[in-house]
Amino acid sequence: MNLNPVTAIDGYKVDHRRQYPDNTQIIFSNLTARATRREYTKEMVFFGLQYFVKNFLIKTWQENFFAQPKEAVVRQFSRRINNYLGPNNVGTQHIEELHDLGYLPIKILALPEGAVYPVKVPCLVIYNTDQRFFWLTNYLETILSTNVWGMCTSATTAHEYRKILTTYAKETDGNLDFVTWQGHDFSFRGMYGAEAATMSGAAHLLSFSGTDTIPAIDFLEDYYGANSDLELVGGSVAATEHSVMCAGGMDNELETFRRLIQDIYPAGIVSIVSDSWDFWQVMTDFTVKLKAQILAREGKVVFRPDTGCPVKMICGDSDAPAGTPEFKGAIECLWEVFGGTETAQGYKLLDPHVGLIYGDSITIERATAICQGLKDKGFASTNVVFGIGSYTYQHVTRDTDGFAVKATFARIANEDREIFKAPKTGDGTKNSAKGLVAVFQNKDGDFYLKDQATWDEVNHCAFVPVFENGKLLNEVTLAEVRARLTASL
Repeated sequence: MNLNPVTAIDGYKVDHRRQYPDNTQIIFSNLTARATRREYTKEMVFFGLQYFVKNFLIKTWQENFFAQPKEAVVRQFSRRINNYLGPNNVGTQHIEELHDLGYLPIKILALPEGAVYPVKVPCLVIYNTDQRFFWLTNYLETILSTNVWGMCTSATTAHEYRKILTTYAKETDGNLDFVTWQGHDFSFRGMYGAEAATMSGAAHLLSFSGTDTIPAIDFLEDYYGANSDLELVGGSVAATEHSVMCAGGMDNELETFRRLIQDIYPAGIVSIVSDSWDFWQVMTDFTVKLKAQILAREGKVVFRPDTGCPVKMICGDSDAPAGTPEFKGAIECLWEVFGGTETAQGYKLLDPHVGLIYGDSITIERATAICQGLKDKGFASTNVVFGIGSYTYQHVTRDTDGFAVKATFARIANEDREIFKAPKTGDGTKNSAKGLVAVFQNKDGDFYLKDQATWDEVNHCAFVPVFENGKLLNEVTLAEVRARLTASL
């Protein structure tokens, strides 16, 4: 998509420049998650600003605005706005002056990416550095919001999965090495376009290594200094899909399994879709017939069901007839065939030649229920991998965590004004901070907001200068972001 940055706005922002009071000099705004609809956390993960800065504030503005002839960009702006609003008095002088300046006169300070911070605490502030362009601060609100809120939301969700899986792994296994592979990104096909999938997939990879969203690896190399030659950015294993299994024929399904584990993948990990027809036959019949071949392999055969209630499929259904595979659940069925070991914590861990991944309709709540269900049955949580799809990552909006960019300070005719919103008809959720805002850390390392702050506090708090006058000031790497996030566990 060839985005024109000067019109990458909500339409109502076109003429806000003239609506501000005369002699406005500075507009100071912040991005804050104002309230979350999540029941399991009140904390957010900050991620995505560096991508927005590099890709939009620098690359897109330079290539599609500043590097273009002034006459061309002014003509394009005038045509679009006049066709959009009809004959109007928006004018083009401010666009011409910005082009003449040659860079975006904006400064952004933000929390370090990978920081975990409370809802209602701003993650960044933004303001103009040239008084002529006071209008530019909130002119950028739309594109800033649409680029950053989703990545913060997905990063927060992935971090919650990581916390849950880490907790249960500590309680039932004791070894946390496998946790980084327990959450696998299956969301690509279900997201709202390739860019959304890539951005969300990159956020997933802050907490996990497993992904089927390959472009997310490119994204992290392009924007976050990752290098898959030198570090594990994201990975996966050989895996089938239903078309592969069905093409072999229902009557030949056992032979398809045998061919996969002996002829095509005689070693290593292979994940096999196992519910094209009768999953419980696979669990109780095919596993027995192929047991010798599976145990003879150097590697793991991972069985993958995708239908039914995930909790019941994995942990068992107490409403099913006693003694049936449905009653036992997939993990117990595998244990009965292959056995395994007992962890130091006293929980059963499947023989390393077999495993299970479930990749349909997984949520935070279901992942928790599955881990608890396995624990209740005496099994380690690390017996299963979760395919986390668009049912998790696409079922969100900006309002999931109430992200909003709001102006809280203005300088008008050399007078500083603390501005805020506090709707009487609201419940307080949309109330904004007042004046300049700064974020500090207490003795426990927790972030907290101070509004009605001074400029000195803004410039000497937990915020890091990220962007100023067209330049990236502070570049972070994937390794740094991951380390910061991991430290919060």
